[in-house]
Amino acid sequence: MAALTGSAGAAGLLPSLSVPGVTELKPLSRYEAMRLGPGWSHSCHAMLYAPNPGMLFGRIPLRYAVLMQMRFDGLLGFPGGFVDRRYWSLEDGLNRVLGLGLGCVRLTEADYLCSHLTEGPHRVVAHFYARQLTLEELHTIEICAVHSRDHGLEVMGMVRVPLYTQKDRMGGLPNFLGNSFIGTAKFQLLFALKVLNMVPEEKLAEAVAATQKQKKPAAEPAAVTASVTAAVTASVTAAVTANQMVAKPANELANRPLAVSVAEPAAKPAAESAAEPVTEPAAESMAE
Repeated sequence: MAALTGSAGAAGLLPSLSVPGVTELKPLSRYEAMRLGPGWSHSCHAMLYAPNPGMLFGRIPLRYAVLMQMRFDGLLGFPGGFVDRRYWSLEDGLNRVLGLGLGCVRLTEADYLCSHLTEGPHRVVAHFYARQLTLEELHTIEICAVHSRDHGLEVMGMVRVPLYTQKDRMGGLPNFLGNSFIGTAKFQLLFALKVLNMVPEEKLAEAVAATQKQKKPAAEPAAVTASVTAAVTASVTAAVTANQMVAKPANELANRPLAVSVAEPAAKPAAESAAEPVTEPAAESMAE
């Protein structure tokens, strides 16, 4: 697969993502990235994919199989990592990291797709690669990944990205985009799907919009919880107040001398008469 920009090309040749709701990162060419000073870090990640003629439930085209991975921190990302430019070229550093997580694939400069400046306080250039494989080759990589050194440690497992949207407008790609991604991984995924013509741009925009609509009602449970808490607090307060109002006259009556002198004679015979007929015959019958 040919790269979208030549080594000396201008950043303006790189297509923009232009999907509403997705922050556009600043693109730059590979040549420009290599000319950045020593204060910049370089990360290299790769998307491996294959045409997939399969049909989900016999009616939903799968389009492509795209590999991502679940990371140790619970975030989704692409295979790859940071490359120390003092000792490695971009591709050599990338292949070194891929060997730890996948074990059986090597990329070249011909697989280079794009570079973007990341957002945030750190000065990082994110380089992205993409290689098309056959479905059988992709499946072999999935098997190799299970036996790689980092499996179960830094990599929790490979996942395939669903590129379809079901009739409910959430199943498939929209729900997948609702997951948490590391760094620029989500942007790189959407960018590659667009520029490689794997998913139409309008479908990408619809998937992103559906994900954003799904997040809006998230504030409702907090409001419901607050109202329920307020109602419970009010009920408890009212109950305590009512008990205090009832208990006060009772305490006052109990402190009166007349109530004590009248109650004691009546209580004593009642207790004795209730105890004698029940306790003594029972003791006699047990003794016999």
